[in-house]
Order: sequence, then C-alpha cells, then structure tokens
Amino acid sequence: MARSSPITIATEPFDLDGFEAFAAALAHQLAPGDALLLSGELGAGKTTFARAVLKALGHPGDVPSPTWTLVELYPAPPLRLPAAHADLFRLPPGGVLDDLDLEGALADGILLLEWPERLGPDRFPQALHVRIEPEGADRRRLTCSGGPAWSGRLPPAGRP
Repeated sequence: MARSSPITIATEPFDLDGFEAFAAALAHQLAPGDALLLSGELGAGKTTFARAVLKALGHPGDVPSPTWTLVELYPAPPLRLPAAHADLFRLPPGGVLDDLDLEGALADGILLLEWPERLGPDRFPQALHVRIEPEGADRRRLTCSGGPAWSGRLPPAGRP
C-alpha cells in the first residue's frame, strides 16, 4: 500500500489581523491529540499565534508567554478542549524536558509548542509544524507542514 505524502502549505504574507485570523481558523480544526510546533526567529510571532489559537478555543483572559514558566495549562471549560502552551527557549541543554510531560497534554487536549527545535526530530511525529517568518514590521508568512492527517484541516493558504 502506498504511503500518503506529507502536506505543506505556504501562505501569502498576512497583515497582523490576517495572521491572527488564520490561527483562529486553524483552532477550529483542532482535536484532542493535536500538537502545533511553532518555529521562527525571536519575535516572529509564535506567542501571538498561540494566543490567537487559545482565544479561538474560548480562553477569556490574558495569555502570558510561558518563556519563564515553560508550560501554561488551560483547562476545558472554558476552552473547547484543554490546551498546554509550552516555550522551550530557556530550557537548558539536558534540561527537564521529560518532567514537563508534554505528551500527557495530548491525552485529551492539544499542545502549542514554541521552539520545538530543542526537542530533536523524533518527538511528536504527527504534529503540524508552523514556521513563522516576518516580512517587514507588520506582515507574517506561514509555512505549515504535517502528515496526511492534516490534509483538509488547514485553512486556505491565501488570506483567511
């Protein structure tokens, strides 16, 4: 039997409103067990993307960056499904990654993970990788790639 190939979409550059609208549209497609791996340079918009996803899932308040806490948990309710938002930027080499129980978040919810490069290549093989690239001060281009399970679940590559 032939294996399905991975899917990849690259968006046109979004203004910041369009960028957040794309994240919100993606949030409506998420199901328990989904992981979004958010990559990009410092200040690219990874936390902004995660905030838009959490807001679309029903989070009513502020979403702090988990840069210092490493992981912030968001229960359901008020969210449509539980979410863990993690940021590995400050995780020291050989740090407490296993103690974070990132896989545990996927049992009944989703994982939003910033700086997934610190994981190594074999963690979360079914995840959707979202690469965020600034194009000027107020535009972002996204490249999303994942396995065949993401086919048909991504918002259109153009403007949402």
